[in-house]
Amino acid sequence: MLIANSAHLNQGSALLEKACQHVWDAQDVDSDMPSSLDVAILLSQLSADETTIIVCLLSDIRLRSTAFHKVIQHEFSVEVLHMVQSLEKLHLFKASQSDGHEQSERLRRMLLAMVDDVRVVLIKLAYRVQRLRELSKADEETQKRIASESLEIFSPIANRLGIGQLKWELEDLSFRYLQPETYKRIAKMLEEKRGGRETYIKQVVTEIDTLLKSSEIDARVNGRPKHIYSIWSKMTHKDKQFSELFDVQAIRVTVTTIAECYTALGLIHGRWHHIPKEFDDYIANTKPNGYQSLHTAVYGPEGKPVEIQIRTKAMHEFAEFGVAAHWRYKERTKQDAVLEKTIHSIRKLLETPESDDEEFLDSFKTELFSDRVFVLSPDGKIIDLPQGATPLDFAYGIHTEVGHKCRGAKVNGHIVPLTTQLQNGMQVEILTTNQAAPSRDWLNPNLGYITSNRARAKIKAWFRQQNYEQNVIDGKTAVDRELKRIHISNPDTNKALTHFKVNSEKEWYAKVGRGDITSAQLTQGLNQIYATESLKALPYKPKPKKRGGSDPAINVCGVGNLLSYMANCCRPVPGDEIIGFITQGHGVSVHRPDCINILNLEHDKQKRLIAVAWAEHDDQTFEINLAIQAIDRTGLLKDMTSILSDLKVNVLSVQTLSNRDTQMADMQIMMEIKDLEQLQKVTDKIMQLPNVLKVYRQNS
Repeated sequence: MLIANSAHLNQGSALLEKACQHVWDAQDVDSDMPSSLDVAILLSQLSADETTIIVCLLSDIRLRSTAFHKVIQHEFSVEVLHMVQSLEKLHLFKASQSDGHEQSERLRRMLLAMVDDVRVVLIKLAYRVQRLRELSKADEETQKRIASESLEIFSPIANRLGIGQLKWELEDLSFRYLQPETYKRIAKMLEEKRGGRETYIKQVVTEIDTLLKSSEIDARVNGRPKHIYSIWSKMTHKDKQFSELFDVQAIRVTVTTIAECYTALGLIHGRWHHIPKEFDDYIANTKPNGYQSLHTAVYGPEGKPVEIQIRTKAMHEFAEFGVAAHWRYKERTKQDAVLEKTIHSIRKLLETPESDDEEFLDSFKTELFSDRVFVLSPDGKIIDLPQGATPLDFAYGIHTEVGHKCRGAKVNGHIVPLTTQLQNGMQVEILTTNQAAPSRDWLNPNLGYITSNRARAKIKAWFRQQNYEQNVIDGKTAVDRELKRIHISNPDTNKALTHFKVNSEKEWYAKVGRGDITSAQLTQGLNQIYATESLKALPYKPKPKKRGGSDPAINVCGVGNLLSYMANCCRPVPGDEIIGFITQGHGVSVHRPDCINILNLEHDKQKRLIAVAWAEHDDQTFEINLAIQAIDRTGLLKDMTSILSDLKVNVLSVQTLSNRDTQMADMQIMMEIKDLEQLQKVTDKIMQLPNVLKVYRQNS
């Protein structure tokens, strides 16, 4: 059989021949996995493209090794290697026997989301079909495990991708091992009357064809086979006996126009008595999934019931191509617009075996569930999280108390920071303490601890539930820490109470302690209130401009094209309040309102003050000198530069002074920033590093 298969596949290109040879050379190794040659033949019968078949061949378990990966990259391409590696990941997954419907659905989504090329999923499905074909050699326990997994996980995926040929075989073969007696009974009933049923169907097809031609309707009429699992499913869900099913013998009529659909329906109903309860008009009442067709059942020749579907060629093409209609109709789940495009692409792929159009091949790249991440708990449960989710989001996804008590996490067995972004297929374990103690830092969006709204809401709710006096204490601690961070020693409390719209310091602290005023809101508010002391002016780095031109970052209100420039005494940045001063012969100098030169301006010169505003320019940057005080340690500078790189901050210079006696390090980093918001993110991130004591801005 292998020789025949290999000879059949070797009719392709040199690359295909080379892939066949690799598999053929490894055939002496024992394995319970299907031969990739057999699977490749199955794919070729589906008219899969050559790359798909090559990937299938090279994914043979007998070839799997790091050394062979290098061979693939050298002899084939990076694309082929990537697809082989993705397929190997899918081969590792096994469903838990305790999986419920929801978990099975999540596993299906995770399998689809784990690969960036839908052809990999197609190969996995073909492997599973071949595994079922050879399952008779396995023991009963293995048969039931593989069959159950195939029916619950892989058959719905085949259905979603519109690959009916694989779907029905997955279902029938799985059903054969899960319920062998029922399978044999239905098969026997079908076999007993198969000859008579086929003769009967031919008779009905001929009569309908003649009937439609007599009315000059160009139609294609054919029998539609039903499969054993489908028959059993209908018997079970509708609580009917085999003899009561109308669609064991079914006819499909395909015409050109909608008008011809109804004309054909009228002619058929005029010829035979129809069964009222079995009529559905999905043309006038299109299903939400877009599916259209007329469904009816009649008592045909000899009074035997027969099901008939009538649709246009366009409706038939839509249904056959998938575009999510068929699987949503069967599974009654929500349609995904991106999935429609993917299903359409995979069906086109199956019908375009020799396409070498790169743009067309790129269309197969799937975006299924691109906004979701599917990760595993230690016991195999799948948790569905938003893209960018962290271990902390996972902890709250497991249970609220697990989130509250979270103090660390392991990903794939290794301890990682709680800000680590999770990827599809990762296994996550949460490390907890005995007492619930969420941190307010978790709510700071600049620190990246959480992404999901669920986690954010649960953390806020925990702080609200703490007793009032404890909230006041915790809130005061948070406020004092933030004031210290921005170097405010004697704050004007009345300004803060007015800004945060509270009546007393205690109420302010309590709101911060409960989380009603978030970390981000507190930071932003204090920066605005105490701008004079905390936000020293930053030197602006303007774009080169012609002599005498106006600074592009400034708009002088009410005056166009007027020379303007940043004052060297305070040099503000976007986010700071500004005011202009009309100089003698040098245009408008732009200051902060709290600049010492503006505050001490002589009375007669105050008339030369003018309103100015920041212009909107996304490509402008400003130089800032950030000072850091920390307890010296190995890797401190590396950690800081890594943060700046992640936040896409350009570093101009770094100066470090270490004191060996005190073990302290004073650092100054000159960098370019876009605005105060970006600076705040930088400051927050660096403050989170171990050993860092202070982070503040200073004049250049």
